[in-house]
Amino acid sequence: MYDVSTRRRALALVAQGRSLNSVSRETGVSRAAIRSWTVRLEPLPRMAVPPPPGPPENEAAYSYLLGLYLGDGCISTHPRGNGYYLRIACANSWPGLIDACEIAMRAINPSGTAYHVQAQGYVSVVGYNPHWPDLFPQHGPGKKHERPIILEPWQQKIVDAHPWKFIRGLIHSDGCRITNWTTRLVAGERKRYEYPRYFFTNVSEDIRQLYTDTLDNLGIEWTHCKRDGNPYNISVAKKASVALMDTHVGPKY
Repeated sequence: MYDVSTRRRALALVAQGRSLNSVSRETGVSRAAIRSWTVRLEPLPRMAVPPPPGPPENEAAYSYLLGLYLGDGCISTHPRGNGYYLRIACANSWPGLIDACEIAMRAINPSGTAYHVQAQGYVSVVGYNPHWPDLFPQHGPGKKHERPIILEPWQQKIVDAHPWKFIRGLIHSDGCRITNWTTRLVAGERKRYEYPRYFFTNVSEDIRQLYTDTLDNLGIEWTHCKRDGNPYNISVAKKASVALMDTHVGPKY
């Protein structure tokens, strides 16, 4: 009666803690159908759960997905307690970013699966895996900026090998490329002058430090731009640095 994508969307919404009534109203699926789907999600026997994975083989995809996760990602427990969902929130405005996120998640998820769930004003790219916390050990209770965010040595090794993928993931989650403007006097006449710059904004001091440390390793010049007196914004505006960012990151799409 319902196609696979509708079922997946409904189950993903239930996994977020939504009531059956709420999910039914949003998806058009009957409460009875949703209840029957959730009942079938019995916990897997422990023998059926695969062993924890080692570091991912596709390091470039992981470095990008790690940047996305640190900015707009979260991990939640499966309703039946036999695994986890990884969710990356992506704005509807950037369909190319949504596709890139799904491709990276499929490459890292041992099952090779990921799918979209449309929410109010954004899309969640979702993947199920019994061992997401092993792949993203920064997972924990509460908000990221309220707990330490430190990379494991194996993660840092991947970031060092694929720094631009990591920077791209961070910019795609909590950054942007904009055009600033100012005025200058040229031969006695005031003229408008435009220049591009990149911004990265994150409340977590640890995540900002990971971003700026990686920029330093790449030779990118950056400065703090305070917001309400707090250094939440990292700016890259020097011409040569912006050119490098344009080559490896570019604007969202």
